[in-house]
Amino acid sequence: MTEDNRASPAELLHLRGRALEKGEPIALPLTLASMYHLPGDPAGYASYGRSDNPTWEACEKMLGHLEGAEAVLFPSGMAAITAPFLALLSAGDRVLLPSDGYYTTRLLADRILAKLGVTFDRRPTAAFAEGGFEGYRLVFVESPSNPGLDLCDIAEVAGQVRSSGGLTIVDNTTMTPFGQRPLNLGADIVLASDTKAPGGHSDLLMGHVAARDAGLIAALRDWRKISGTIPGPFEAWLLHRSLETLELRFDRMCRTAGTVAERLAVHPSVKAIRYPGLPGDPAHNLAARQMQRSGFLVGLTLASGAAAEAFIAACPFLRPATSFGGVHSSAERRDRWGDAVAPGFVRLAIGCEPLDELWPALDRTLAAAD
Repeated sequence: MTEDNRASPAELLHLRGRALEKGEPIALPLTLASMYHLPGDPAGYASYGRSDNPTWEACEKMLGHLEGAEAVLFPSGMAAITAPFLALLSAGDRVLLPSDGYYTTRLLADRILAKLGVTFDRRPTAAFAEGGFEGYRLVFVESPSNPGLDLCDIAEVAGQVRSSGGLTIVDNTTMTPFGQRPLNLGADIVLASDTKAPGGHSDLLMGHVAARDAGLIAALRDWRKISGTIPGPFEAWLLHRSLETLELRFDRMCRTAGTVAERLAVHPSVKAIRYPGLPGDPAHNLAARQMQRSGFLVGLTLASGAAAEAFIAACPFLRPATSFGGVHSSAERRDRWGDAVAPGFVRLAIGCEPLDELWPALDRTLAAAD
C-alpha cells in the first residue's frame, strides 16, 4: 500500500513474483482440483475443492491488496451482494437499500429475502442520509448509483450507521478501488462485481467482498463454503490476469470519459448529462471529496427513446450491451429495464478506444439520431 492507503499498482504486479521459489512460473498456474492428497490429520491443509483452491487464493490476495482488506471471491457480482445478506442477517432484521441503485439488488430483497423475514426500506441515493439509520441492521449504499450516477456522502452515512449500531455495505462496482475507497471512508464492507472493469474483457463473471473485521470475513467464508457459492478456478485465473492491467485500463477509461462528458455537455443533441467530474454536476463537490477519479460511466439524455436507440445502433464504436467496464465502449437505454429514468436516457460506458477515434464517431451518430 502507498502512504495514503491506496493500492500500489507496482506492488500489485509483484505480489506473486516476490514469493516465488527458483524455477517457479511467474504467471499464475491454473489449478483445477476437486480433491487433494490428504493422508493423516487434515488440519491446516487444502482438503476439498469447495473450500480450497490456490487459484482463488492468489486472486483474493490481489483483491485484498487493492482494497487494503481481506477479500473473499464469489462467482458473480450478485453472489457477492447476496453473501452478506444471507451470512449476517436474521429474521426480523431491517435493511435500507437505495431506491435508484442496481435493480437486481431490489429484486433479491423483494423475491427472496422478504420470505425469510427480513424487512427492507428504500431511499434515493441523493437523499440517503435523510431520516437517520436507527433500527437498521444493514445499510446498503451504492454511490455513484447505477444508472443515474447520484452520490451520497459515504463517510457521513457510515458514521451515522455505526452510531446507530448497524453495518454499512458499499457497492463499489462503478468505481473500483482505483477510483474510490469506501473502507477508508468508514464502510464496514465493500463489494463489487468484478465482471465489470476488474475483469475488463467481457469474458468472465466474478465478484468479491472485502472487510477489515475478521469476524465478518469468517462469516462470509463460512457462508461460501456451506452454500457452495464458489468461484470457478478458470474464471479466478482470468480475473487474476486482468487485475494486473486494471490500473492502466481504468486510467484510460476515466480520462477519455472526462473529455467525452465535457463535449457531450455542450452537444446540441444532448438534453441532459450526468457525470460527477463536470463542475456543473449536482454531485461534483461531493465527488471531489470522496472519489479519486470521476469514473468511466456517463449518463446522457436524448430527445426520445427512439433517438437513443438510433444513436446506440449507429455508432461503430459502441456495443449495445447491458453490462459495462470492458475494453469496448458500450451503451444502453436503461428505461427498457424499468429504471426510473427518462426514455431517452443512455448509460454510456467508455472503454479503451483512443479518444481521437471514439469522439468523432459519437459526435456523428448523435447528430444523425437527433
